[in-house]
Amino acid sequence: MKIDVLSLFPGMFDGVLHSSIMKKAQTNSAVSFNVTDFRDYSTDKHHKVDDYPYGGGAGMVLKAQPLFAAVEAVSEGLEKKPRVILMCPQGERFTQRKAEELSKEEHVIFICGHYEGYDERIREHLVTDELSIGDFVLTGGEIAAMAIIDSVVRLLPNVLGNVDSPILDSFSTGLLEHPQYTRPANFEGMEVPEVLLSGNHGKVDLWREEQSLLRTFERRKDLLDNAQLTEHQQQYLKQLKREKK
Repeated sequence: MKIDVLSLFPGMFDGVLHSSIMKKAQTNSAVSFNVTDFRDYSTDKHHKVDDYPYGGGAGMVLKAQPLFAAVEAVSEGLEKKPRVILMCPQGERFTQRKAEELSKEEHVIFICGHYEGYDERIREHLVTDELSIGDFVLTGGEIAAMAIIDSVVRLLPNVLGNVDSPILDSFSTGLLEHPQYTRPANFEGMEVPEVLLSGNHGKVDLWREEQSLLRTFERRKDLLDNAQLTEHQQQYLKQLKREKK
C-alpha cells in the first residue's frame, strides 16, 4: 500500500510514521509513506496557498491550484485512480468499517488543510472522500490523518504480530472488546476471573463473548443497533435488559 500525505507542515509526521507499528509496517514492505509540502506546488511567486474568501468573511481559504497540482504529481503514472481523502469536520465520521475499507486500497492520498477552509472546487472535483474523526475542530487535518493512517495500516498483512489482533479489537466485531488480564493472577488482592485460569477454552470464549456484550451494553448501547449478535448473545442481551429494569 502507498500512502501520500499533503500537508503544509510535513515535519509533524516524522515521529508518527517512523516509530513503533508504522516503522515495522514499512520495514515489512506492507506500506510506503510519502509526505509532501503542497506549498511547493503553488504557482504564486510568493508560494501562497491561501487567499481571502469571495464575498468576505473571517479567515483564509486554501486555494485549489496547489492541491490539484500536488495530487496530480503524486498520482503520476498510476493506472488506477487513488482514493483522495480530505480531512475536514464536515466529513463522514470515520469508523472501523471505513478503516477496513481503506486497508484494501493500493494508494490513498490524505489532504490536510489549515486556515478557515477549502475552496469548494477541491471538494467537488478533486477528492473522493471527506472524513472527520469527531464532532470537534482541530487547528489542521494532520492529527486526524495520523489517527486514520494508524487505524488503517495496522490492518494490513504482516503488520501486527498476531493475525487475530485486529479481528478481536473493539468495533471490529461491532462490539467493544472484552476485559483483558495478565500475570500475576492475584495483584494486591485483585484477582483474575477464575474462568480465565480454568484452561477450558469453551468456557473462556463464552465468558469473553458475554463480557464483550456486557461492556457494550453498559458503555455504548448505540453500537447494539447494528451489531451482528449470535443466538447466545441475543439471549444474554435479553437477560441484561431484564436485570437493568
